[in-house]
Amino acid sequence: MCTTHVLSVPSAKAPFEKTTIERRELRPNDILIDIKYCGICHSDIHIAHNDFGNGVYPMVPGHEIAGIVTAIGTEVTKFTVGDRVGVGCFVNSCGECKFCLRGEEQFCTKGVVIVFNSTDYDGNLTYGGYSQKIVVKEHFVVRIPDSLDLAVASPLLCAGITTYSPLKHWNAGPGKKVAILGMGGLGHLAVQFAHALGAEVTVLSTSTSKKNEALSFDADQFYTTSDTATFKELAGHFDIILNTVSANIDVDAYLSLLEVDGSLVNVGLPNKPEQYNIFSLYAGRRSITASNVGGIQETQEMLDFAAQHGIAPKIEVIRADQVNEAFDRVLHNDVRYRFVIDMATL
Repeated sequence: MCTTHVLSVPSAKAPFEKTTIERRELRPNDILIDIKYCGICHSDIHIAHNDFGNGVYPMVPGHEIAGIVTAIGTEVTKFTVGDRVGVGCFVNSCGECKFCLRGEEQFCTKGVVIVFNSTDYDGNLTYGGYSQKIVVKEHFVVRIPDSLDLAVASPLLCAGITTYSPLKHWNAGPGKKVAILGMGGLGHLAVQFAHALGAEVTVLSTSTSKKNEALSFDADQFYTTSDTATFKELAGHFDIILNTVSANIDVDAYLSLLEVDGSLVNVGLPNKPEQYNIFSLYAGRRSITASNVGGIQETQEMLDFAAQHGIAPKIEVIRADQVNEAFDRVLHNDVRYRFVIDMATL
């Protein structure tokens, strides 16, 4: 067993505490990783605060993990000690169902095992990346390209794949008009990926405060959604709207911006159910849909694509003792654009 320092919450909405946990002994196909950085995702906050009603405590959040391999099991073939690696949302799946076999572990029919607040197949609870060490099956570890700084790479393990996967699936590319709704932790990466894929990219935001940054991330256009003229000017304009916000929206208003056969793709997680009028879909054969990150193979593809095209999140590196403050700042939209914890400070 391996003892490691962690940041854990003893109950919903409680402040973080520094404590220790035991990581399992290396199995033949396991890798031991020294975690250097872990990003803070809004879903960490949702789950730590028990917004979805499934929190198990004490809880160690964190699913944007970047670090260095320090030991490997006897059957590991893809990695060696010293490799730069990452771990995202998942740490296990059945490996046998049709979804696992085609590299979409997120849809595993047995149930994918999340990196934290999830019960693994052996009955043990998983603990995440707000930690100095983690043991993970080789299959669920990805290689971080040398050109990506580890701190910068960590948010790509969730925010990156969460935006890259739907853009690829709904064929964002040359000739497609893509709107990114919201330019926060997800949105500022979505803009970069959509541009690199060749689409025409428009940012839709509640205010003009992020216009210059949106254009610096290679957005072609920027519109404010607080201006009612925006919805008249852009009516029927987009093939894809990628909704990255974690709050409820006026679904009908945004559906009106879609071209015939256009799709409103949700990747943000609001606390309350959305509502819409069926006629908003009926008029243009439009679709409302959602995307749940991506599989391990696609996550590696995304990292390589990001390295090739110079795509990187804008981050603020913080100490371990600043995580409580960071959670509060995320809830108040006070971050440009992702917090990353320096685990050396834990």
